[in-house]
Amino acid sequence: FFLKGVIRASSSSHTSGERRRNPNAQSPQNLIILMATVTVGFIPSPATLGYRRTPKFSLSSISHLSSHCVPLSKLNFKLVFSPLASMASTVRATTSFATGSLNEATGISKSGVVGQNDLLIVGPGVLGRLVAQQWREEHPECQVYGQTLTTDHHDELMQMGITPTLKGTKLAQQSPYVIFCAPPSRSPDYAGDVREAASSWTGDGSFVFTSSSALYDRADNGYCDEDTPVVPMGRSPRTDVLLKAENAVLECGGCVLRLAGLYKADRGAHMYWLKQMASELRPDHMTNQIHYEDAASLAVAILKKNLRGRVFLGCDNHPLSRQEIMELVNKSGKFSGKFEGFTGATGPLGKRLNNSRTCEEIGWEPKYPSFAQFVDELRL
Repeated sequence: FFLKGVIRASSSSHTSGERRRNPNAQSPQNLIILMATVTVGFIPSPATLGYRRTPKFSLSSISHLSSHCVPLSKLNFKLVFSPLASMASTVRATTSFATGSLNEATGISKSGVVGQNDLLIVGPGVLGRLVAQQWREEHPECQVYGQTLTTDHHDELMQMGITPTLKGTKLAQQSPYVIFCAPPSRSPDYAGDVREAASSWTGDGSFVFTSSSALYDRADNGYCDEDTPVVPMGRSPRTDVLLKAENAVLECGGCVLRLAGLYKADRGAHMYWLKQMASELRPDHMTNQIHYEDAASLAVAILKKNLRGRVFLGCDNHPLSRQEIMELVNKSGKFSGKFEGFTGATGPLGKRLNNSRTCEEIGWEPKYPSFAQFVDELRL
């Protein structure tokens, strides 16, 4: 739960009694008003403390600040739980200065209270929000932070229980779990962004980077797994960006999750082609997919393993041709419009992904083992 209050602190004294004892104290006009939101992650149950009835909580005392204004970023709020003779309990809010606790290299304070399951999501979009939801279900006591490029969706994130931060903002503390879901499309230095995210990681827990299965060097509709070689550096700017980012992740001890094409009811390749109504692409190109919910659950499962320097593959193990995908869409009667067909006869083929090794090692299986099953179960 949250305790919210207004902390009033004089630069020299905070009670009328102290003012009478100190006639040189500054006037009340110099009061600093601070709005503080204190998150209580865990308070022992009354039974644990030997009480027979539920204790009550109140803000009992607040320490005053020094005679100089101190940036809020240098203040730490500490909660002290103390039983009273009346068998009530007091939560005491005190302030202290984070001196000597700033990481000069990263600008991140290490003195703040960090929960053992706190999570930072870089790029809390569709996938990142599902990760947050699933992570919070397993760790309800944790704090989840979401780093964004703009403030456009901060209200939405807060309503979901995600604390939003802006890229480039120095966080109050590092997190033991970090997942990087931001796409490279809006970044001039994607690998640099990954390194910046890694600087917000404590080094405990896990760091996971979501990459793409497009890196596997296969374009003949052949089979492909976690050990298939990736495309060489220099083949294309698009793959170079991802390869450099993956290298940055592995260098810092993080893990890479290469995802197949993401989809849900209103998002994915099927919706793109459906809106086009027809396409000049070839119909026999094999396509690999994974539902957004399954991608999130796999990412969470990898985070929980606390592994280092590993590469995993995320797909549903049921590749389909473009033609097969759109036939399922048309026959379902669950989508508006009708796809007329693919007309291409040339161009590269795809690949048939298999992530059985990832599934076995992580102990994971998808909710939607195929696009066909998803469409069959879809309720619009």
